[in-house]
Amino acid sequence: MTTWNPWHGCTKISPGCDHCYVYRRDAAFGKDASAVSRTGSFFLPIKKNRQGQYKLQPDGDFLYTCFTSDFFHPAADEWRPQAWAMMRERSDLRFFFVTKRPERFPVALPKDWGEGYENVHICCTCENQRMADKRLPIFLELPIRHKSIIHEPMLERIDIRPYLENYHTAIEEVICGGESGENARVCDYAWILHTRMQCVEYNVRFHFKQTGAYFKKGNRFYRIDRKDQMSQAAKAGIDFQPSIPPLELE
Repeated sequence: MTTWNPWHGCTKISPGCDHCYVYRRDAAFGKDASAVSRTGSFFLPIKKNRQGQYKLQPDGDFLYTCFTSDFFHPAADEWRPQAWAMMRERSDLRFFFVTKRPERFPVALPKDWGEGYENVHICCTCENQRMADKRLPIFLELPIRHKSIIHEPMLERIDIRPYLENYHTAIEEVICGGESGENARVCDYAWILHTRMQCVEYNVRFHFKQTGAYFKKGNRFYRIDRKDQMSQAAKAGIDFQPSIPPLELE
């Protein structure tokens, strides 16, 4: 997994931010995670070696972008045009980032964006029903070629049927995951299965990413080490890959 964090730091705006891992990590080093700053990795996608070749080469996976901030954070408005320009230049790389601020999408948008860059995948995170109903009506109307939804940390059962019904052809994937850290809130397996059921109903890809640190299944509660949270989710075997309808013969 290759990451690119052009800026670092964020401000909390909703319940999903309460136990943010960026704040935990920065606190451990005596840093203030709410102070947003451009990083030394800002120009990573376009750095070249002595032979004039890009150091960062495609590896078949996404380049996970801005995972220690929010790409649309207002403090990054002055840097975002350059970031878009690097994404445009590196059309051979696939950039993936997650946002809680879809309403800020138009700010500093490149003039040639059109319906979106083919190599940019944007994911909107909705940790509860209130955030889903606030963010998804905005996000799903935006001109983005590749869109997905993530419930992480998933804090309650969430109904996204209205959005799947109206936008299922535009939503490439729905992802669920619990919360990490010592103070993690519970993630109920029943909530995960409920989201999966909705995705199956509308033939949208579903991925159970991680259990989180505090997981409930049936009437039992589990404390799960960080190193095991993704593997335990994988063992559930509930990921869903949509079927492709056969071509109709003339």
